[in-house]
Amino acid sequence: MNASADPFVEFSKVWLAYNDELLAKGQFAVEAIDLSVRRGEFIAIVGPSGCGKSTFMKLATGLRRPSRGSVTIDGQAVTGPLKITGMAFQAPSLLPWRTTVENVLLPLEIVEPHRSQFKARRAEFEARARKLLQTVGLGGYEDKFPWQLSGGMQQRASICRALIHEPKMLLLDEPFGALDAFTREELWNTLRDLWTVQQFNVILVTHDLREAVYLADTVYVMSRSPGRILARRVIDLPRPRDLEITYTPTFSELVHELREHIGALRKPVGGVKEVLA
Repeated sequence: MNASADPFVEFSKVWLAYNDELLAKGQFAVEAIDLSVRRGEFIAIVGPSGCGKSTFMKLATGLRRPSRGSVTIDGQAVTGPLKITGMAFQAPSLLPWRTTVENVLLPLEIVEPHRSQFKARRAEFEARARKLLQTVGLGGYEDKFPWQLSGGMQQRASICRALIHEPKMLLLDEPFGALDAFTREELWNTLRDLWTVQQFNVILVTHDLREAVYLADTVYVMSRSPGRILARRVIDLPRPRDLEITYTPTFSELVHELREHIGALRKPVGGVKEVLA
């Protein structure tokens, strides 16, 4: 695992109800979430639809504050939206009137401290964006518009946009779910290579158990709503990983083991089941 021992993300006894009325009724979207993520660690969150995976993401970015418990990122209590994160979703959501490089530059135009420096440093920022696009295989497409790119190319650009301000943490919500299997696997390797070089933290929400096992250091399985962590599985496959490993018995066993947890009945409050090799 390419991660230091220092904790970067900590959830301590986190419960979330979406409003005061639901809180009064004791109806929670997620409950009793406890986890600690090392600096530089790549984790994946899997579980059935509606289990609270996306709610977990909102808590990790500060878009939602817990009803109970606390969230700490990079040693600081999360009290509002964080500037140290980048996000990419299933839909790339590139602005059609902007070129690829202009889309990637967007966070630097609107988020401080880059916004106030953007005009003065535009040439530097654009050079950074073009280099990042070349890194993910989009060299030659920097000045194309989104409608001139394939779905996979658009998602590559979306990931570049999430990384352009060099965040400490990347949050990915089903980023490859709409792509065909071959493109999805290509982008697994793109993400793998970016993470290997830059060592940012990653929280990946996915329904694809192969994706979770291939990319992550640790996989967390969430229960049906209200979401709780049913199991934590350390993925002890050697790095660097390539796609050949997905055809091995060890890889298949890990995927099947996780699949057994999906849809499991809620457990009584009392901690995470540790699943170690």
